[in-house]
Amino acid sequence: MTIENIDIEASIEKAQIIIGEDKDMSPASKSMFEILILIITLLVNRLNLNSRNSSKPPSCDRNRAKESKIPTGKKAGGQNGHIGKTLKKVDDPDEIKEIEADRDLLPPGRYKHVGFESRQVFDIDLSRVVTEYRAQVLEDQKGNRYIASFPEGVAGAVQYGTGVKAQSVYMSQFQMIPYNRVQDYFADQVFMPVSDGSIFNFNKEAYELLAGFEERVKTELAASDVLHADETGINMGGKGHWLHLASNTSWTYFYPHEKRGRIKRSKSRNLLERLRDFEDDVLRFMDNKPVPFSNNQGGNDIRMTKVQQKISGCFRSMEGAGIFCRVRSYLSTCRKHEVKASQALELLFKGKLPDFLM
Repeated sequence: MTIENIDIEASIEKAQIIIGEDKDMSPASKSMFEILILIITLLVNRLNLNSRNSSKPPSCDRNRAKESKIPTGKKAGGQNGHIGKTLKKVDDPDEIKEIEADRDLLPPGRYKHVGFESRQVFDIDLSRVVTEYRAQVLEDQKGNRYIASFPEGVAGAVQYGTGVKAQSVYMSQFQMIPYNRVQDYFADQVFMPVSDGSIFNFNKEAYELLAGFEERVKTELAASDVLHADETGINMGGKGHWLHLASNTSWTYFYPHEKRGRIKRSKSRNLLERLRDFEDDVLRFMDNKPVPFSNNQGGNDIRMTKVQQKISGCFRSMEGAGIFCRVRSYLSTCRKHEVKASQALELLFKGKLPDFLM
């Protein structure tokens, strides 16, 4: 490694030779210099880490060269031979608007209706819907009053519905949008005030509703033939913690913890011990077809945690990290079973679960 035209490795090697050849240097001085050289070597090795020789992401590489885009001369958009996707007409449109021909603009003559030409416009309708439940009050001849039962879940004089809760959790936990921007969305789009305390309560309610799911996913993964495991560092209140993952192609489980595992050892020692002690595990993919060559499944499942850390910066507490992990475990598992995240949350707040969990 070279720093400001100084070859660090060569300089360290030269210093070691000088120390070894100096007969007048005391043993204490030699020991001190050897310790200093060791510290310098460790620091240099740390500076030299990048995405190619360590687990650091490419975004951490200093002055990384970016591939320049070479002009191809092709027009923007889909190219010839590309199988594109477009909207298709539906058989049951939500609204039909009849358009009558202006006969005043037609040439003189007699006309009869023979059909129509249709065009469909796909749009969205973001609006607030307030439903008022009025429970009938009956009174008998003695003055005793009887009130009809409200639907399950309608407990307060004013409250948020399941749609608001599902949308809030979807944006804050799945799309990882900060609380203040979730508030802006509800205020701007549907003219509904939602406090950050309410958003947290919605997330916590989802967490509590998913307690049974967490036990189920642990059971399923424990019985799995192939299990992917991974971990990534997270910032929790300014301190380093770890988010662990266990998953397969059908189930995902995240959980936060203060520690990564055993006491850290050198990378070379870890590699040597693993190859020596777990030779059968390292080479299992060669004679056991279900075992994949790589841990890509685990890497893909845990990758979005880094996005959350870049957006939010940290988790404020272990409780917040636990909510994130359990909700993300549920949504990731649902997506693996082809259940949309928004649909999964709607079902959850209605007291139901997707069919694959029944």
